[in-house]
Amino acid sequence: MKKEVTDYRYTHSLGVAETAKHLAQKYGADSVKAELAGILHDFAKFWAKEKLELTIKANSILEQDLLDYNAELWHGPVASILIQERFDIHDEEIVLAVRYHTSGRENMSLLEKVVCLADYIEPSRQFPGVEEIREIAEQDIDEALRLALDGTIQFLIKKKMKIYPLTMIARNNLLKNREKQ
Repeated sequence: MKKEVTDYRYTHSLGVAETAKHLAQKYGADSVKAELAGILHDFAKFWAKEKLELTIKANSILEQDLLDYNAELWHGPVASILIQERFDIHDEEIVLAVRYHTSGRENMSLLEKVVCLADYIEPSRQFPGVEEIREIAEQDIDEALRLALDGTIQFLIKKKMKIYPLTMIARNNLLKNREKQ
């Protein structure tokens, strides 16, 4: 991992791994899987856009509509392929947690929620509102994740960027599940 990313991104990945492990222990997910997915989630973060695009096109199991949206989304799905090929990690929970850490999706598993949220709130992240989400993460993972997705969506709106549909679906699914409770 250290060879694939910058020093900052490596520190970030260690922070995601530790935060994911903590959240997994708190909410009953597999902490070993959470830590592993956390350390590997950004494995393809610094690949060239062209290389990411080729990998997505070559893997029909990946959502091809990703290519219609910001390239910042692409590294998670590509990393989910790479961890299988390079590290022989085929555990579906880990693969899906890495794949959807950038977008979320409907009916996320607990491990997917843990890794997605850990990526948003790990200790090196510093932006307005992150402390509040960290506090809520200690009480309610779904509410904290919804707030994280809201923050991502608001950021994209301010930047006049397209919002990936799975992100909206993930957010709405969390709200729907809250209403059912």
